[in-house]
Amino acid sequence: MAAGRPDDVIRLGHRPLIVSDVDEVVLEFLTPFKLFLESRQHRLLPRSFRLSGNIVDLQNGEAASEAAVKALLDAFYDAQEQWQTPAALVVNALAELSAEADIVFLTAMPPRHAAKRRALLDALGLPYPLLASEEPKGPLVEQLHGGRELPMVFIDDILRNLHSVRDHAPACLLINLMANTEFRALAPVPDAGIHAAADWTEAAPLIRAHFGRWAPRR
Repeated sequence: MAAGRPDDVIRLGHRPLIVSDVDEVVLEFLTPFKLFLESRQHRLLPRSFRLSGNIVDLQNGEAASEAAVKALLDAFYDAQEQWQTPAALVVNALAELSAEADIVFLTAMPPRHAAKRRALLDALGLPYPLLASEEPKGPLVEQLHGGRELPMVFIDDILRNLHSVRDHAPACLLINLMANTEFRALAPVPDAGIHAAADWTEAAPLIRAHFGRWAPRR
């Protein structure tokens, strides 16, 4: 599945919903991207919580231009199956959670890369529906959930995306999770109402507790 109206391409059961980002949440991104950059004579320096300005051309020591960063990202996504691996413990955690909730991946990447991402996720034992979009995530999550009176969880490594979902689905449990500890230390501190999880061993209990607090209206 690629971009489009979520309710046109994904069918949910009458169960809680978990919507998860992919890069740095389900798949390792920064660690393999650093290795990929080294293979292209570039290096990612942990100077701030962003890519632009921190990717350096090893041939001249200068920061790569915005256009060069975009080209490197595109090349990485074209070869993602050669580089990306599952985040720690995610395969088992999601398999167990899928017994009680629907799971949807919402990945912030150009939809043209969605087919390769779909194939990689399937090969890694992560067969859950995938949406690839560069649009703000809040409206997409709101539309996907469709106003159902069921609990929902959203997991992402970027606060901007968590804020977007909070604005459009205020009852949603928000979890900030980032696999790479080096860059996580540079990330902004989550604000009130956003739960930080170091990994899936911390995220899974938060999700189950949220489901446990929900009771259907009589």
